[in-house]
Amino acid sequence: MARENDIVLIYYEDKPVSFARIEAISPDAKKDWYHVKLLLLQIPLQTATWILRDVYIDGEEFTMGGNRMRLEKVEAPPEAVPQVEKPKNGSEKGAGQGDSSGETDTGPEAKVVSLWDRQPKKDK
Repeated sequence: MARENDIVLIYYEDKPVSFARIEAISPDAKKDWYHVKLLLLQIPLQTATWILRDVYIDGEEFTMGGNRMRLEKVEAPPEAVPQVEKPKNGSEKGAGQGDSSGETDTGPEAKVVSLWDRQPKKDK
């Protein structure tokens, strides 16, 4: 089941329409129903609270105003998860300190780029 702070993709009539972050899930008076507060990740940002059954939060299709809807939890792709380099042959090289070729076990050496340094300097 999707939980608070998870990102979900909202489907409307089998078409993805928006991403949202689940801000809060609180129980409704009816058993197995919940108030799900969503932060819709679009411009402008909006919040909405939907009353959904637990199975709908899990991704089962439901209707809203006669239209088919579905929530799908978004998982980060494996390549987006940083990998930590393990030292080779007892070497004490840390992450990002590959051999002289600039290669590591995980591919070409990664570079950190500071967006702060790229901001235009203001005249004083």
